Amino acid sequence: MTSTAQPPPVSGAREAHPDHLGHVIFITAAAAMGGFLFGYDSSVINGAVEAIRDRYDIGSGTLAQVIAVALIGCAIGAATAGRIADRIGRIRCMQIAAALFTVSAVGSCVPFALWDLAFWRIVGGFAIGMASVIGPAYIAEVSPPAYRGRLASFQQAAIVIGIAVSQLVNYGILQLADGEQRGEIAGLEAWQWMLGVMVVPAVLYGLLSFAIPESPRFLISVGRTDRAKEVLGEVEGHSVDLDARVAEIDLAMRSEHKSTFKDLLGSRLGFLPIVWVGIGLSVFQQLVGINVAFYYSSTLWQSVGIDPTDSFLYSFTTSIINIIGTVIAMVFVDRVGRRPLALIGSAGMAIALAFEAWAFSADLVDGKLPTTQGVVALVAAHVFVLFFALSWGVVVWVFLGEMFPNRIRAAALGVAASAQWIANWAITASFPSLSDWNLSGTYVIYTAFAVLSIPFVLRYVKETKGKALEEMG
Repeated sequence: MTSTAQPPPVSGAREAHPDHLGHVIFITAAAAMGGFLFGYDSSVINGAVEAIRDRYDIGSGTLAQVIAVALIGCAIGAATAGRIADRIGRIRCMQIAAALFTVSAVGSCVPFALWDLAFWRIVGGFAIGMASVIGPAYIAEVSPPAYRGRLASFQQAAIVIGIAVSQLVNYGILQLADGEQRGEIAGLEAWQWMLGVMVVPAVLYGLLSFAIPESPRFLISVGRTDRAKEVLGEVEGHSVDLDARVAEIDLAMRSEHKSTFKDLLGSRLGFLPIVWVGIGLSVFQQLVGINVAFYYSSTLWQSVGIDPTDSFLYSFTTSIINIIGTVIAMVFVDRVGRRPLALIGSAGMAIALAFEAWAFSADLVDGKLPTTQGVVALVAAHVFVLFFALSWGVVVWVFLGEMFPNRIRAAALGVAASAQWIANWAITASFPSLSDWNLSGTYVIYTAFAVLSIPFVLRYVKETKGKALEEMG
């Protein structure tokens, strides 16, 4: 429950009874396994970057493309997942993603050439893109409005746990390989094991998808109203007037048509204004450089003189801070609201990034940052991740699951998530070259985007706390 009074709900805005919350949480957690794989697959490459560079003897530009190419798959998966989910259902979409995660892990583990590794990363990226769309959409559709913000936060919580687990697994594998990323373990190099272990959560995701119900909104859209009533009863309680609830959802859906890309177009601005806001949220989330911390942190710390083993440890501690920040956001997203958290996060990130830019401006001494700048860089990096996690890391996904009108939600969410992956690709592909040019200057750029996100939120982003999905217009 939020700490402030909620507006009078429409007939569909119900709270789940306590005895149903456990079931709702299980459903949400199972769906959020896609988020876990999203985080795991996105960041596990962090442990393999230098090994891939050495194995295939490639420069920074080629290395960046191999790391970033997965994000092209992410963008395509995100752009198409909404349409796929509207045609075959949210659950089938999850199962396809689980299968793609599995084959990607196997292929990435045993590549026979650099292009082969890149191909399997694209396949995994497509699965990540699907998971980035279907998770928030499904969770928003099965969650009671009073708890929707916290339940939607499960997606980001799963992502950050996936990131942390990937870094812990990488660290453990590195220890088994005596600190060598190319050290051999049972016939494979350490970095190959890092990429292959993802088979385990991928299979678990597929199994869990068979244990949760289809979205009631999809069931109603294909005429399965009896099953939709059963699901609504499971998540909102059987004391709710299920006939009235189904009628409300059906009326809302009948007043609209299947969302298509054409529905997102406006008369003068290309997209409708609300779609541009969603795109803006997605792009700003990435342009602050958050994924540099998860794709390149080991390489970054090694570049300023930190021991490889310690660099892996710092990658793990950063991911733990990420989890702590996400928990803070989950506690306050329905109490404080989405916009205030976003603004707090933007201010905190801007300050932390500015300190990182200052620290990296120092000349290296014997290949290392001076002690003061080294400490400031490490602390500021952790503070940056903390403020991102307690704000933009969570609220963007909550916003994207809530802010669009029903008639365009699936398509608009797909476009916004696709824009997020394109921005992510731009940051990921450019970082190695930018850091070779000027590491401090690179962080000045990220600082500028954190500052610019503040007026963007103040002017264009509306609060969605406490509103039913049917109220969005």
